[in-house]
Amino acid sequence: MRITAYRTLTTVQDWGRPVGDANGVYADGIVRVPLVVVETDEGITGVGLGPHVEIENVFAAIEGEDPRSVTALYDRMLRRTFKAGHAGAVFGTIGALDTALWDIKAQAAGEPLWRLLGGRDRRVPAYASALCIALNDEELLAVYRTYAEHGLRAAKLKGGLDVDRDRHRLTLLRDLFVDAGHGVRPSLMLDVNEALTRKQAVRHVGEIERTLDLTWIEEPVRRWDAEGHAAVSRGVRASVATGENLTGLEQHRSLIAAGAVDIAQTAAVWGITHFLRVATLAHAHDLPVSPIGTTPVGLLHAATSIPNHLVSELQDLQPPVGISVDLHVEDGAYVLGDSPGLGVRLDEEAIAAAGHLIPHPASGGSHIRPERAGHRLLPARVDGTAVLNAQP
Repeated sequence: MRITAYRTLTTVQDWGRPVGDANGVYADGIVRVPLVVVETDEGITGVGLGPHVEIENVFAAIEGEDPRSVTALYDRMLRRTFKAGHAGAVFGTIGALDTALWDIKAQAAGEPLWRLLGGRDRRVPAYASALCIALNDEELLAVYRTYAEHGLRAAKLKGGLDVDRDRHRLTLLRDLFVDAGHGVRPSLMLDVNEALTRKQAVRHVGEIERTLDLTWIEEPVRRWDAEGHAAVSRGVRASVATGENLTGLEQHRSLIAAGAVDIAQTAAVWGITHFLRVATLAHAHDLPVSPIGTTPVGLLHAATSIPNHLVSELQDLQPPVGISVDLHVEDGAYVLGDSPGLGVRLDEEAIAAAGHLIPHPASGGSHIRPERAGHRLLPARVDGTAVLNAQP
């Protein structure tokens, strides 16, 4: 079997409501989802989630190769791009191709990827994550009530702009999930998406911990700040979860070595091989791992095969436009199916029809860091369309 070609597609995730975090808000709830399709001479195609940046150059490293040599091909892609740098979006391109190759490998074996990787249990524990910073109290409860009806008993809130608002909203979620779980206290997380300084993060979490128990604080400071993450971890009771935006094993290594990580994270867009390597590094330091952004599905399959998986993020309960996935959610977990490979199928006509919905790259959203991030003296507000920077 040989790799012959690739195709790039872009669809959208339509949340049907504003979504975002401390950095910004997608007011119409439409988020772009880039995809890569890898083709072979035997008619098997694989699907990966991720950017298309430098894809022609990256694909040259694997063209004509046997896709089943996926881990060796991953390293070929890294070597192909090492001079200019394989971090950032280029690392996402590598991850997308890597995920597609794993999909092909499992399809060729006639097995779902979770079984090919050595997983025993197709159930992957999940937590609710609604990208909810722009929602009012009533909207927040309505969204998380749906997660609770699917048996989830863990929830993550987007915050970091106003400690009183965060504490109030976390309390609402706690009470909602206690009622849904017949008195069982839920696991609560707060994700501030690098919005705070070290001291701000310790004060922010400390105030919340006066009345609530947090499982983790996520990305409290800038992603590369090993000393800062370690200082936050020492200063609060909650665990520090970070790593979703680190591109490369070497970036995780420095944070883990500094004692800056309590829960190692990595994002779906960086690919399956990267996740497996981060999980191994974390396991060597007795740390759990938690995948982020699990649409379409690659890291869920990989999570079944490692000993230190803690819980995986569940964002929208519906897949992106034109994508179907062989899984369902029940009793607080993803349940993976038996379809060979990732179990991802594309309706390319539906994807093409949704092309007019794709946001312009210059439009606002959580991918743009605010000018005053980390430099606010007063709480900031969210008006449903943007994060409003408080001035002194």
